[in-house]
Amino acid sequence: MTTLRFGKHAPKNDYRTLRFKNYLSSKLAAPPATYDTLATVYKKLKISDPTKLFPMDGNDTYGDCTIAALSHAITVYRGLTGEKNIWSQQSVVKLYMHLTGGADSGLNELDVLNYWQSNSVDGDKIAAYTKIDTKNHTHIQQAIRLFGGVYLGFQCQENCIKDFNAKKPWTPGKLTQDGHAVFAVGYDKTGVTVLTWGNTQKATWAWWDECVDEAYAILPPEAKKSDFEPGFDFKQLKADLAEVAN
Repeated sequence: MTTLRFGKHAPKNDYRTLRFKNYLSSKLAAPPATYDTLATVYKKLKISDPTKLFPMDGNDTYGDCTIAALSHAITVYRGLTGEKNIWSQQSVVKLYMHLTGGADSGLNELDVLNYWQSNSVDGDKIAAYTKIDTKNHTHIQQAIRLFGGVYLGFQCQENCIKDFNAKKPWTPGKLTQDGHAVFAVGYDKTGVTVLTWGNTQKATWAWWDECVDEAYAILPPEAKKSDFEPGFDFKQLKADLAEVAN
């Protein structure tokens, strides 16, 4: 059986981190009951096999899940515009080792996002990222619909790998000391769908409430101001970014 690795550090708090809720208004439409970003990606790329679009990225050998999740996000963002972009494992591991200083030590999600906002990754820098209240399922759903996905981290339950290998949805369980980073790309009334370990994985909302300890909405380079519907204050977000930078 394939060895699978974790590697996300405990959440890091920074008072300067922008909050997703601060850029929403009553004009924003309620999220649909179900949403699947991959359906659009598959249609545009004419590929419907997640194992081909979202490979392992070395996460069976290294604790590089924070960078693997980043690479999956890029594939999704580009896929939504009809461009196929799949990182090589070598590129994922190279960035991981660059950020760790050469040690297989895992990473903090906030440090990864700050790097991506300040440095070009695969030719692009993200426009911004905002922190989402993990207990607010509506905001999680809105972020997935607006931006194609949510970059998240969780404290692992005991059967995390066992259930993944058995293709069973993640459910609450005794928590371990391990942390893992994934990219959520869809949801329905039962839970969410995430990308990890070279495939998709279902997880219940009960699992989410028990295990997820951080979640971020990322505004990718592909996102344009015109993409945002009434209810998301992109202009204020840009102004706040400039203020934080100063």
